[in-house]
Amino acid sequence: MVKTSVKITAQKLNLQDCYDFVQDASCGGIALFIGTVRNLTQGKEVVLLDFSTYKPMAIKEIQKITVLTLAKFKIHKIAIHHAEGKLQIGAIPVIIAVSSAHRNAAFKACQFAIDTLKETVPIWKKEHFVDGQVWVNSHP
Repeated sequence: MVKTSVKITAQKLNLQDCYDFVQDASCGGIALFIGTVRNLTQGKEVVLLDFSTYKPMAIKEIQKITVLTLAKFKIHKIAIHHAEGKLQIGAIPVIIAVSSAHRNAAFKACQFAIDTLKETVPIWKKEHFVDGQVWVNSHP
């Protein structure tokens, strides 16, 4: 049985796809993290975000996160989907869905996955403001 779903796409992310992937009759908890593009960062008005990836490495790193999360927490399945390209205010750049028998494991696994993704995956974000732009998350 496949326990992970990893995707990086220029297409609009689909929350229902992630939910459907992790949903299972044996699971009493599903935790979702949905990152959205906000209109304000550090007091500056955001116009849009532009996500760039080194896709082969980013997918490999996200797969590592899913395997590590499955090993570290008592979870059933995990989906991590990330968008690339230009995203408008309100758009969804990342969805993480985790299912487990009990809610606590799902919550902890979901937070671990997003925190680790932000620290280790080669996805770069350019914030476009009314008065300019700046690269953030310049790692690894």
